[in-house]
Amino acid sequence: MSSTYWLPDREPLAPDPPTPELEHLRRQHQLILNAVGEGVYGVDLKGNVTFVNPAAAAMIGWSVEELIGKSMHAVMHHSLVDGSPYHRQDCPIYAAFQDGIVHRVTHEVFWRRDGTSFPVEYISTPMHDEEGRLIGAVVTFRDITQRRWAEEVLRRANEELELKVQERTAKLWQANQQLRELSEMRSRFVSMVCHEFRNPLNNIALSASSLNRYNSQLTLEDKASYLLNIKANVERMTQMIDDILVIGKIEAKVLAVNPTPLEIVEFCQTLLTERDYLRSQSPIQFSCRSRRILACLDERLLRSILSNLLLNAIRYTREDRAIWLKLAKRQHQIIFHIQDEGIGIPRSDRHHLFEPFHRGRNVTNIPGTGLGLSIVKQFVDLQNGTIEVSSRLNRGTTFTLRLPMMNGRDTFAKRD
Repeated sequence: MSSTYWLPDREPLAPDPPTPELEHLRRQHQLILNAVGEGVYGVDLKGNVTFVNPAAAAMIGWSVEELIGKSMHAVMHHSLVDGSPYHRQDCPIYAAFQDGIVHRVTHEVFWRRDGTSFPVEYISTPMHDEEGRLIGAVVTFRDITQRRWAEEVLRRANEELELKVQERTAKLWQANQQLRELSEMRSRFVSMVCHEFRNPLNNIALSASSLNRYNSQLTLEDKASYLLNIKANVERMTQMIDDILVIGKIEAKVLAVNPTPLEIVEFCQTLLTERDYLRSQSPIQFSCRSRRILACLDERLLRSILSNLLLNAIRYTREDRAIWLKLAKRQHQIIFHIQDEGIGIPRSDRHHLFEPFHRGRNVTNIPGTGLGLSIVKQFVDLQNGTIEVSSRLNRGTTFTLRLPMMNGRDTFAKRD
């Protein structure tokens, strides 16, 4: 007779308790992980958190216990920086335990529990077991808000510096252009002065030589003619020197405007009786509808303005052609029209008409310094007036001058 014995099930063997050395090593690793300032967490192949250090939990506003077992992608990596969904299949963290490659990212954001985000730099490193199989990934990240702020400050500083460099370069270029223009102007000035002084000096020398050499043979009329020629050339040189001195005073801001009550109609009529403005064949015609116009202007500046404009009209108009000086009063302004039937001004010269030493290309050998119209323009500006010009070649030119009837006293020359 046989007997059957039932043996109790064998209890599974319990794992060997960790050795003190292993426990000490585990404790050290835990302390190091907790002490690291950067965020560190691990995920399994499903993307669920297997471990997380306190720094990572604190940065996203969760506790360590709440994060264990959760999908870290759903917790803090669910959206892009613009708020649009960030699909899991596009996430470099998950790519690490699919392709086994370390992924480093510097341009994304993580999201906190309260819905705010912060820029991060992270590295996703694949994890393998003892047999080399992929079992998940370890992610290390840091908050780079301060670095981004510093980079933005540096970028703005660089932009401001570059803008200042560009502005300084532009100013230096402008200053260089002004120096070049000044140098050219001085060269033209020296050339013009030498040329304009040479002609009258030659005339004076020739007249003086003729008087000395042929004194006994010349009649009194011949001698008087030579003396008048010398006088005229001396006056021409004196006028040019005066013009240069006037420009110098304006540049130095020492020329004062001193307006006084002035009867303009009488002033113009008296001016035209002076010898310089007399023309035998076609006298300058004056017209004004008003019998009297009283204004407060600087008589010295007004005389210089009208003298320059009238002498230019005489210089560039044939003796048998007409010249007009027209005067009118309109809305607290005095309006002068100086009109001639002369050679006209080429269109290409009008833009530079009031610049010092500039002369029209069609003046040929007609004497002049190119200073008169520059002085006129500056004298008009000093009296808060305006001057305009219209011209047709070989048909004539009209200068229109407008001055306020009342001007403040002791207004000093100022340059813009």
